[in-house]
Amino acid sequence: MKHLTSIAAGALLGLTALAGPALAQGSSNSLTIVREVDSDRYDPHRSTARAASEVIFMMADTLVSLDHDMSTIKPGLATSWTMSPDGKTYTFKLRNDVSFCDGKKMTAQDVVYSMKRWIDPATRSPVRWRAGKVDDIVAVDDTTVEYKLTAPFSELLYQLTQSFAVIVDKANVEALGADFGVKGFNGTGPYCWGDWKPRNEFRLKKHAAYKWGPPIYENKGAAQIEEIVWRIVPEENTRLAAVMTGQSQVTQYVPYSGLSQIRANRNLKLVDSKEAFWTYFVGFKIDKEGVNDPAVRRAMVMAVDQKAIAENLYFGEVEPAYSYISTEALDWNKAVTPLRTNVAEANKILDAAGWVKGADGFRAKDGKKLAPVVYGFTGSTWQKLMEAIQGDLRKIGVDLKVQLFDATIAWGKMATQEFDMFGMSFPYISAGDALNLYFPSANAPTPNRMNWKDAETDALLSKGMTALNDADRAAAYGEVLKKVHEAAVWLPLYHEPMKIAASARLAPFKAHNIYGCGLYKGLDLKFVR
Repeated sequence: MKHLTSIAAGALLGLTALAGPALAQGSSNSLTIVREVDSDRYDPHRSTARAASEVIFMMADTLVSLDHDMSTIKPGLATSWTMSPDGKTYTFKLRNDVSFCDGKKMTAQDVVYSMKRWIDPATRSPVRWRAGKVDDIVAVDDTTVEYKLTAPFSELLYQLTQSFAVIVDKANVEALGADFGVKGFNGTGPYCWGDWKPRNEFRLKKHAAYKWGPPIYENKGAAQIEEIVWRIVPEENTRLAAVMTGQSQVTQYVPYSGLSQIRANRNLKLVDSKEAFWTYFVGFKIDKEGVNDPAVRRAMVMAVDQKAIAENLYFGEVEPAYSYISTEALDWNKAVTPLRTNVAEANKILDAAGWVKGADGFRAKDGKKLAPVVYGFTGSTWQKLMEAIQGDLRKIGVDLKVQLFDATIAWGKMATQEFDMFGMSFPYISAGDALNLYFPSANAPTPNRMNWKDAETDALLSKGMTALNDADRAAAYGEVLKKVHEAAVWLPLYHEPMKIAASARLAPFKAHNIYGCGLYKGLDLKFVR
């Protein structure tokens, strides 16, 4: 700890080489945000990356919005909405004063196009399930949209607040084709596409005409910052240096080792959110040799010391995770008994399952060494996590092979069948939100990278999604939670809180945890000194 200041100062040299003069000054016209990784694209219907959502939320809008409490639905592009008694038809009334960045007026036809592109099988959206079981979406007139379902969807309005449900411009999508979200994006958001240099930075320009932001913001007009620069800085000490020296004015990507320094610095402040559910885990591809053995998966889960990871890697700033979602999240099943760290018992499990340790200390069975390959992301977060997991697994004779990829490549690699395990993290508000993403059979091979294909799970998920009361929904999702925990499909690691480091020059603002994007639309961001 005593060397952190000198490390940060040294890291600043690397950041200075990346930063232009205007950014180094931190002017009121430009705000720089450092983050760890980039997205592979900024197409809202084809990316599940938080890095994509962070930018998309600023470039585009949704029909409805989510309050800071992560439970209250507020207006967005729609001023009001109604639901039919059977829960199958939603009618949205739209604002009449919304325009895209190119000045073109947005109408109900744009909403219909966006939603239908989202659910079109040709789009191959990994999150199309979030739209519900759609019968049709129609524009009744320029300011009225009917969203028709074949079955009720208990979480539809929440899903329509997500970045996957933003409204896009048909002409822009068709003009760019495969380069939509790569070379351009025409949205209605408070910021417009400026310039993207993959793995380096993304510049957003203020949308001067903007005046239709969510009512959760004090600012009811255009953004108060002229330019947002999202800068990729993989090294955590360099990110800390950027914050400490003012080269970055706000970020949620500071190392936990530096939080005490930020708290002690009068030029900085920490903004946090108590309504934050974000979990890190490693998943098993359960049909791959070795990890297809439930005994192996259970032993590997029990070998990893989540408490030590939380304390040693994250300075006690995160919560060790033994459950797949936070036990504070909506519809958590109290009957679930998560596996706990127990290295001695893990070794006994593998012994009983016929996995024998060799002279090298690693186990094998029927001539096959227990050496699973795990895919993950480059950057300090996953590098340190994988090293810790790898070390723990050696205690039970598992020779974990780690392969890390840049985010622009990793998402594609994780859609393949080449690996045995994968590292991932995700945001959620409820059990249903998490389970309906990862566990439906139809979501394999991504985001159901585990290849978990189970008819009973599918039926329970459907029952939860179409429930018309809280008790039925909770019961269905609770059974799924119990089933996947007992099968040891994941190795949970930790639950991450929302903490944003900001310059004291910025006016007070609230952290938002929608899809883990703490700044959301950034409408209240402004310099006061």
